[in-house]
Amino acid sequence: MTLKDIGEFGFIEKISRGCFIRSQNILKAIGDDAAAFTTKADEVILITTDMLVERVHFLRNTTSGFNLGYKSLAVNLSDIAAMGGTAKEAFVSIAIPEACPLEYLEDLYRGIKSLAAEFDINILGGDTTGSKTDLIINISVVGAVPEKEILYRHTAQPGDIIFSTGCLGDSRAGLQLILNKTVADSEELKALFNAHILPWPYLEEGRFLAHQGGVHAAIDVSDGLSSDLGHIIRESNAGARLYAEKIPVSKNLQKFCTRFDADPLEYALGGGEDYMLLCTISPDKADSVARDYLKKFGQPIYPIGEITDSGETELVFPDGRIKSVAPSGWNHFKIPASRLLFVH
Repeated sequence: MTLKDIGEFGFIEKISRGCFIRSQNILKAIGDDAAAFTTKADEVILITTDMLVERVHFLRNTTSGFNLGYKSLAVNLSDIAAMGGTAKEAFVSIAIPEACPLEYLEDLYRGIKSLAAEFDINILGGDTTGSKTDLIINISVVGAVPEKEILYRHTAQPGDIIFSTGCLGDSRAGLQLILNKTVADSEELKALFNAHILPWPYLEEGRFLAHQGGVHAAIDVSDGLSSDLGHIIRESNAGARLYAEKIPVSKNLQKFCTRFDADPLEYALGGGEDYMLLCTISPDKADSVARDYLKKFGQPIYPIGEITDSGETELVFPDGRIKSVAPSGWNHFKIPASRLLFVH
């Protein structure tokens, strides 16, 4: 069955079921010319958007609709998390080629709704239109954060300790499995595969960090540690020193790199789409924030270096060697098309 069989409004009626989760502050959801909702007076509104284009970001014939929908929303939620916010409302716009089966589209919306329900997020509207050849998905998310707690990229300070909320490089390994058509024949490879296709947005963790005193700056690791840390130091007019032995690498990635003769540190520095949070914390608050984070989430937050005033990023090895680090992660306009597949 295709869209021709039910028409645009029949499709909207189908996908609208299960979109409205939370009635608080909502005046009008799907069904009018615009959605309408109110906000609290002391909150700053956050708005983020991402567009995903078939044959650029994904290959539809090798990607389940559910995984595509889930990740399409997850990348937006991660942006809200990086600024310490709470995600509130989502808007989904989609351009659909004629040959795209209705079942695939319904599965895509199941993926979106599944993740939205995890975080109490309404889907309040969007737009549907036709496309000549490719499926195009654009999701916008509206969030909110108390004005005094918002986290930016440009506010890191020399002396701050740099932390990551999790291990880095797993998603890149999962992508390599997909690109090389490698069968995930072990629990370790399955975990890496899932790290790439079903990333978890760190919304609760970002909100926790924003509420702590002494957390100065943050960003999500979407382009890779070296690139995203580079955004912080460039915007903050600062530098960074990373310690190679402190960069967290999972046992799954270590086993992958042993099996396929790869360097886990290279994967951690240059891999994108991990969606961990990087944050910088005042040195006098770092230990208490790390302790409270572990107590609340049952997982550590990893200190990996510090902010300097050097204007560049350097990597310190255990033997004392120091290497300058250049951004090596994701860049839409530089990376070959063969690298751009991101879901399976």
